[in-house]
Parts: sequence; C-alpha cells; structure tokens
Amino acid sequence: MKHIFQGFLIFRSFGGGTGSGFASLLMERLSVEYGKRSKLEIAIYPAPQSAASVVEPYNSILTTHTTLEHSDCCFMVDNEAIFDICRKNLDISLPTYVNLNRLIGQVVSSITASLRFEGALNVDLAEFQTNLVPYPRIHFPLTTYSPIISAEKAYHEQMSVPEITKACFEPANQMVKCDPRHGKYMACCLLYRGDVVPKDVTNSIATIKTKRSIQFVDWCPTGFKVGINYQPPTVVPGGDLAKVSRAVCMLSNTTAIAEAWARLNHKFDLMYAKRAFVHWYVGEGMEEGEFTEAREDIAALEKDYEEVGMDSGDAEEGDPAEY
Repeated sequence: MKHIFQGFLIFRSFGGGTGSGFASLLMERLSVEYGKRSKLEIAIYPAPQSAASVVEPYNSILTTHTTLEHSDCCFMVDNEAIFDICRKNLDISLPTYVNLNRLIGQVVSSITASLRFEGALNVDLAEFQTNLVPYPRIHFPLTTYSPIISAEKAYHEQMSVPEITKACFEPANQMVKCDPRHGKYMACCLLYRGDVVPKDVTNSIATIKTKRSIQFVDWCPTGFKVGINYQPPTVVPGGDLAKVSRAVCMLSNTTAIAEAWARLNHKFDLMYAKRAFVHWYVGEGMEEGEFTEAREDIAALEKDYEEVGMDSGDAEEGDPAEY
C-alpha cells in the first residue's frame, strides 16, 4: 500500500467550548498551512431532546458558520440517536460514553479501512468529498452502520449482504435524528467490509432501487458509490458489539439533514431573542454582530438544502453552488 499523506480527520463536538471554539481556529490554520489536503470531520451534533451544555445551540451555529469553508466533508452523529441504537439493538438500558464511542469507532474504522487494508474497491479520503459533496456548502452526510447486533445474539443472527444493505435505509439505524423518507438523496456511499462480493452488492442496490424505497434528486439519478474491503470488522473483546463476518457503513448526503439544522436554529432563536448567556461570549471579546452573522449563514444553509431538493423544473434561478 502507498504511504501518502492524504489529509486530516478531525474529531470534535459542535456543542462544547473546545470542540467548537478551538477546533474552528485549528481548521482555519490547517486551511492556510495545508490548503490542498482533505479535511474530514466526525462531528457530534447536538441531540434534539438532551444537551450536555445549555449553550450548545450558540456554539454549534457559531462553529458551523466559521468552519463551513474550511471543512471538506463533515460526518454527523448525535448522542441521542446512538443512545437509542444502544438501547434497542444492543439491549443496554443505560448506555455510557464508552458504548457510544465504540459504535462511532466502527464508523471511523469503516471510513479509514480502505486506507489501511487491501480491497476490491478501495476509497481514499479525496473520493469521499468527490462522491458525496455536490456543492461545497452541502457537505454534511448522514452516517448509518449495519449490522448492530449484541454479542449474545451473534451466533444466530449473521446477516446477508442484502439484509445489512436494507438495514442502512431504516431510520432506526441512523446516527442523526432525522427522517430521510421526508427528503431526497443526492449521493450515497456504501462501505462494505469482510465477506462481501461485488455481485451481491450490485443485486442489493438493484433491489433497493426497484422497490423505490428511496428517492434521489432528479439531477443525480444514479447516486451510489461503493467501497469493498476484505478485512472484516473488529470489535473490542468482551464489549457489547458482536463479531460479525460482514458489515456496511453508509454515508448519505440527503436533504433530510436540514431537519437537524432547523431544530438547532429554533433553539438558537429562543435564547438569542432574550440575549441569554450572550454576555459570556462578549466578555471573551466577541461582538453581538457575530451571532447574527452566523445565524443568517445557517439560515442560508437550510435554504440551500431546500433548493437542491427541488426538481430541476421547479428550481428558481440561482444555484446553491453560487453561495
């Protein structure tokens, strides 16, 4: 395998002070120092119902605005969605951050597997950006992983390629709370690992297309990118995840992610209308105008997603790429 520096993987939370503030500065510097290299993020997005910090909406809107032009692709996960997956799929009544991180670890491992192991169809860092990002601002793919089976059920629940592929399109297996059935797909990257042959993948995708269970934007009718790596997934010994012979991680760019932005914008507006907690930021040298500017930018991002989902005939003049 070739040893070539391809770019950066940045792990952070949007809602925390360090993850939003320091990471924004770091990414700006990386853009200056390593302009041509890919910068991919694995970002913990604020959950709809629970929060680690009351100022999560502020931090998330401010950092998204600041890093929008410095990030090439940002894979989103939210704690609440992963909590639910741990409860339903793994029968863990009170999931801890260790349980959550092990699940996120499987996604990261799938994304980087093709850089580390040989396979039939390998995908490098730049290809994620090329295949998933139709316009520079529309770069927030949804992550889904399958199968998520508890160690106890492993022996009688080995799933086939069509089964794990179908499971990726179930909202219950997604790592962000939104419903792709209410949106349209722009691109879909399926990263398979383990005992998988291209023929099975082709048949699985054909089945999904014929059942019309998903809808693509009319300007990108094919939409599927596939990676196949022969190295099966590895699990932590004694952990909650089962050792399986095959798995798939789906990264999909869908207009449904705009639901998540809309929720966040609403929470931001409720607090900012009262200027709640703003004095802490102003005390650190920020200006109120920065809040307004960031909020307007994320409103524009929401509009971008709305416009890319329109049929070509319905689209108004002006293209999301122009923003």
